[in-house]
Amino acid sequence: MDPDEPPSCSSLTTQQLQQSWRALKQRERPVRLLFEIPSSRIIERNTLHKHVVYEVVVMRSGSFDSKRVSVERRYSDFSRLHQKLLEEFNEELEEVILPRKLLTGNFNPDIISERRLALQDYLAKLYALRCVRHSPLFSTFFTEQEQRRAHSLLRAGQFEPAVELLQTTLQIQEKLLPWQRPSLIVPSLSALAVCYRDLEEPEQAFSVAQRALPAVRRYGLKDYRAALLQLLLDVGYQLGRPVATFQEELTVLRDAERGEVSSRSLKEIVVQEFI
Repeated sequence: MDPDEPPSCSSLTTQQLQQSWRALKQRERPVRLLFEIPSSRIIERNTLHKHVVYEVVVMRSGSFDSKRVSVERRYSDFSRLHQKLLEEFNEELEEVILPRKLLTGNFNPDIISERRLALQDYLAKLYALRCVRHSPLFSTFFTEQEQRRAHSLLRAGQFEPAVELLQTTLQIQEKLLPWQRPSLIVPSLSALAVCYRDLEEPEQAFSVAQRALPAVRRYGLKDYRAALLQLLLDVGYQLGRPVATFQEELTVLRDAERGEVSSRSLKEIVVQEFI
């Protein structure tokens, strides 16, 4: 038997065959999103103002998903999402019912538990609709609040807590990517690059800026492209990396789009997002 050839089925043990079969089925299993609302908590500002927030966990099936990532949302957030979706997909949502609003008993533990499960089922039904899972409204529901808080922290120079929120946002966006435009992750990666640079972590800044470039190129995001290339040049020089290709790309871009490409830095672009 040629040592370079893979073993034939007859030469594999039963255990090896079972492992091979499980691995093959895992690769062929379609990827889906799963939503779990495992917990809730009551936030009380004072005796007159309190509300319930639900922990929403987003997971991928069809492949091993080791990143447990979650956000917290109020019932009013679900309600706003539903109204926006109705405006765009009224007929498609005929059979998807948002759990009704309650006037009393909102803080009763049994009612909270019942609503938690109902909202979990609601998200699953939304995801089952192709028009919804491909809609930017769906991804915005899971990420916009964290993005706004992160950018507010970034503008205040609080880069470490901003990074934490941006990483949560990015992890959720990456789970949503099979059904969303790849440009979805560009603002998060760009904001992370800015934070890492100001935190004097050039390796991290260089890495996330590189990850943002393919989608920026594909979708013609000229301002982001020029700013990302400039950051990669600056940080690349600092790290001693080869940057000639970035320099050439930036020169060609500015020559071809003379007067149309912004000269703003990536940080100047990022701080204007999610105001």
